Amino acid sequence: MASQLIREWTGIQQFPAATQTKLLEMLGKLKQEDVNTLTILVMGKGGVGKSSTVNSIIGERAVAVSAFQSEGPRPVMVSRSRAGFTLNIIDTPGLVEGGYVNDQALEIIKRFLLNKTIDVLVYVDRLDVYRVDNLDRQVVKAITDSFGKEIWRRGLVVLTHAQLSPPDGLSYDDFFSRRSEAVLKVVRLGARIKKQDIQGSSVPVVLVENSGRCNKNDSDEKILPNGTAWIPNLVKTITDVVSNGSKGILVDKKLIEGPNPNERGKFLIPFILAFQYFFVVKRIQRWIQYDIAMEDIPAWEKRDMAVASRKF
Repeated sequence: MASQLIREWTGIQQFPAATQTKLLEMLGKLKQEDVNTLTILVMGKGGVGKSSTVNSIIGERAVAVSAFQSEGPRPVMVSRSRAGFTLNIIDTPGLVEGGYVNDQALEIIKRFLLNKTIDVLVYVDRLDVYRVDNLDRQVVKAITDSFGKEIWRRGLVVLTHAQLSPPDGLSYDDFFSRRSEAVLKVVRLGARIKKQDIQGSSVPVVLVENSGRCNKNDSDEKILPNGTAWIPNLVKTITDVVSNGSKGILVDKKLIEGPNPNERGKFLIPFILAFQYFFVVKRIQRWIQYDIAMEDIPAWEKRDMAVASRKF
């Protein structure tokens, strides 16, 4: 990442004083744990608010966002530094095109990430989408196949467009709970994660509202309908994921290209050789020894042996 342009994180000054204080406290906590650099990978389908979320965290328009244009075809890394701490956020193109997972986009993302370590995966979807389908599962599966199941131990789900009125008379918290469980079920199925594997370390879900119509509290912080100041809550969840004891994901050549086909089955070679020795080589050796022994027996004795064997 040495070639990446790292700018001073001046956008943090755009937040209300209460938000700034909370963010600096959380970054200080990471530095106390010897975490001086944090790299966040943002992924999901197109149009779910990935780029807007990146801009909200940074506090400036670092990534272009337009409701009338498609997303950029390549990943973009935004790097900001503050008090000896470097924050890298990687915005990525949508993973779906024409109703299918875009394998080409995934390949571009993986190549872009070569030799980088993913500290946190932020999987973005929308709160105001009421259903999940097989395509959602395929997107999660594609991420898992690309970076391994362990990436979800460093993952969190962000649900955008959180400033809404729930349907069917549901309370806001009930609707959030149902939508969260639906998305997490897709994550478990797509990543092939068993429930017992994530007990005590479930993928957290965070609500986000990037639009200017987001309500504010008395401290001028952007809040959700349930009163949560969502920017500090999102950053706190990110720091909790970093501190959960799991390891970041190093995207090396082996991870990108997959296992070497020449390496497959190498562990079986000793067993194959042992089988060949005891069931093939040893048998041939016995046959050779038998033929050698038979050559030393006189012809008349061989005839007598043949007659005796027929009698029995």
